[in-house]
Amino acid sequence: MTVTASPLDDLAGRTAERLGARQRGDIVVGALADGHFAVRGADPRTQFEIGSVTKTFTALALAQLAVRGVVRLDQPLSDLLPRDITAPERGGEVIRLRHLASHTSGLPRLPKGLLPRGLFQSDPYAGFTGELLMDGLRRTHLRSVPGTRFHYSNLGAGLLGLVLARHTGTDYDTLVQTEICRPLGMTDTRVVLDDRGAARLAAGHSRTGRPRPPWHLAALAGAGGLHSTVPDLLKLARAHLGSAPEGLAEAIALNRTTAHRINARASIQPGWIAADLPRSQHRVMFHNGGTGGYRSLLAIAPDHGAAVVILSATNRSVDRPGLDLLRQVIDSGFGPDTVPAAAVA
Repeated sequence: MTVTASPLDDLAGRTAERLGARQRGDIVVGALADGHFAVRGADPRTQFEIGSVTKTFTALALAQLAVRGVVRLDQPLSDLLPRDITAPERGGEVIRLRHLASHTSGLPRLPKGLLPRGLFQSDPYAGFTGELLMDGLRRTHLRSVPGTRFHYSNLGAGLLGLVLARHTGTDYDTLVQTEICRPLGMTDTRVVLDDRGAARLAAGHSRTGRPRPPWHLAALAGAGGLHSTVPDLLKLARAHLGSAPEGLAEAIALNRTTAHRINARASIQPGWIAADLPRSQHRVMFHNGGTGGYRSLLAIAPDHGAAVVILSATNRSVDRPGLDLLRQVIDSGFGPDTVPAAAVA
């Protein structure tokens, strides 16, 4: 990515400096306004675990497959499960694929069998295979009738990624590459890093600055298993602001047609939370993420053509500084005359 000095660079740079001063791990901050980009902090090519920002990819992959008729958003989950696995039901309603993408399936936050094995481990999801996930699904009871209530579920998102990959005869990493990354030119986003990507992975840290090992989400990769860079996630943000190829644009639009209210201030869309920015009336869509040694935020303001990305190698929330940065970008009124062109390589 080529970056030129601009007021947008200054805003991103100040945010990176403030965050960097309070932690040991690498941090990279990206901002987008009117199609132009600024990236500040560590080397832009630095790789990070992005945690639950992965869920935006899982939901978009579902919409892509639905647009092409490979699956249907209203299709019952049971259609994509092995014949010997019965999906839980409640109140006469079955879990549908769209429920998994919007956390309205009624499934619990974590799968059966994970807590006893991984609660106190440094890499808690490693070794949690598809077989273990399916076995736990047999014994799972829903918290609510599918489609009626919001219950955030790593199980639901991970299960969605797994069944979509299996239905298309591939794995989750390849599914994301095929449906999203290659069409958008995102060359640094994947579950399993190659040698060059692994060499660029920032070392993770706990909130207090202690080294933390990488996480491996195994069968739950669709809930939080991706690695990425700020330039790659800015490409994803730009696609959501209107520059996506035709097929992907249709999938993005499809996901925006569905929203389920969480509370008076926020609603859930497949892959995203929609809410007003604090201390403003600007509506944004965002997702954050966290693993043992990393935190992330991707936030987009579709009505203002703006977005921010923050990737941090310290497990300390970046939500408030990231949303504050997005509000500053919007309120500053950036446009073609105030932001020099910056190209995305």
